[in-house]
Amino acid sequence: MANERLRAALLERGLTPAQLAEKVGVDPKSVERWINGRLPYRKHRYTVAALLKVEETYLWPEGLTKEQTAAASESEIVAIHPHRWAVPRDAWSRLFSSAESEIGILVYSGFFLADDSGLLRLLADKAAAGVRVRVLLGDPDSAEVAQRGADEGIGDAMAAKIRNVIVLYKPLRGADGAEIRLHSTTLYNSIYRADDQLLVNTHIYGTPAGNAPVFHLRKVAGGGMVTTYVDSFERVWEGARPLD
Repeated sequence: MANERLRAALLERGLTPAQLAEKVGVDPKSVERWINGRLPYRKHRYTVAALLKVEETYLWPEGLTKEQTAAASESEIVAIHPHRWAVPRDAWSRLFSSAESEIGILVYSGFFLADDSGLLRLLADKAAAGVRVRVLLGDPDSAEVAQRGADEGIGDAMAAKIRNVIVLYKPLRGADGAEIRLHSTTLYNSIYRADDQLLVNTHIYGTPAGNAPVFHLRKVAGGGMVTTYVDSFERVWEGARPLD
């Protein structure tokens, strides 16, 4: 059966089979065979996926066994912190400093970040350097934010924190390459992304986010954890509205 996903990915990237073959270092006939359904060697699958900026398992779902996928996903866990306050302070700046193409922040308020002038300056500098910076804040007028405030026992203070954060983000709002949107989703995790690295702050009922665990993840070929969180971020982004 022909690999229509590979064919479509080539078209989306504007590449011919011959051009892909040159980049991968194989004969053009090999690429034609891949398009016609042959499974490439693992090293070639990885290289092609990286060049086309898609997941290896998307192009070749049968390429990895369940055991291999599980092992790769487990390898994506760099560290687990029992509480957000236990994350080393410089871990946040190191995360965002490492970004070369993408920074994403999905929170309700994320006040601890917005209140750090050094981190705000870092985000603005990254945007100015061509990194895409996207920030998702909870809509302070939404029922979801009100419910989260009630769950944490702080009531309207959650919405007030978000309004304060909006003010604190003012320097970033005018930066080219940076965009802030408001969302009204039930947030199960706060996500802090720098390219293929994530800090994921879980949300626990009745517990402030600062007391909940944080997972440090880094993308590994064949793994699925980072992709799952990144896809979630994108779905929230698509349904959010621009702040301004």
